[in-house]
Amino acid sequence: MSDGARHDHLSTDDFARADLEKQIAALDHQSGLAGIPRLRAWSLAVLGLKPGERVLDIGSGTGEHARLLAEAVGETGEAIGLDPNEGMRAEAARRAPRAKFVPGTAYDLPFPDGSLDVVTCERLFQHLEDPDRATREIARVLRPGGRVAITDTDWGTAIIHPGDPDIAAVVTEAMRGGIANPFAARRLAGHVKRAGLVVDDIGSQALVQSPSAATGPLVRMLGRMAVDRGMIDAEGCAQFLADLAVAAESGDFHMSVTMFAVLAHR
Repeated sequence: MSDGARHDHLSTDDFARADLEKQIAALDHQSGLAGIPRLRAWSLAVLGLKPGERVLDIGSGTGEHARLLAEAVGETGEAIGLDPNEGMRAEAARRAPRAKFVPGTAYDLPFPDGSLDVVTCERLFQHLEDPDRATREIARVLRPGGRVAITDTDWGTAIIHPGDPDIAAVVTEAMRGGIANPFAARRLAGHVKRAGLVVDDIGSQALVQSPSAATGPLVRMLGRMAVDRGMIDAEGCAQFLADLAVAAESGDFHMSVTMFAVLAHR
């Protein structure tokens, strides 16, 4: 039976659920990389969250970060996650029952001026076409002295080793091709300053993939993307993937991208 035949009977809700499950699986995979919990721990430490504070996590996804924020502010505080996806909010509420989850976007935060003590935002700015607008919204809802930690990925730091360096460059360029703001992380400090906030610190952490990634779906997908866009031919892609597989077996494989977090205050 063809894929088309299998899908003929699926409803829009079925496709939406399948897409949501893929998004959740991708977020869970990323959160499983050691670099993300390390950078989250750093941002929580430098934010200095206190019991009773009101904190917002923009683009809360599966709620894992909001869960940590709720634990930090305690029963007297309030941790709020904001996400436009209803299904994702439901998953987040299941995982983080002490937090509250509301609909909304980074461009129009549903909170009065100066009403929040802390705002966090993780891996969202790379998807924004107008990050300055979002940063101005963050500045608006923060109280005087309020803090913000914005964490994102700089896809210009992507590394794949070994293999032909020219092909590796093409594959990492393909990785950036579908991202609205692939160099988001290096621009965070500028966005923050233009919004009238004061930068206090910047942290970073590399997200290093395991050797199994050498033959995994992400690398194969990137290779196909590069071929489909005419950036490399199929033979060159096949050789590149074969080189990575051999390297993984010998312990000479590396694949990573670096995330940065900016701490600032109003």
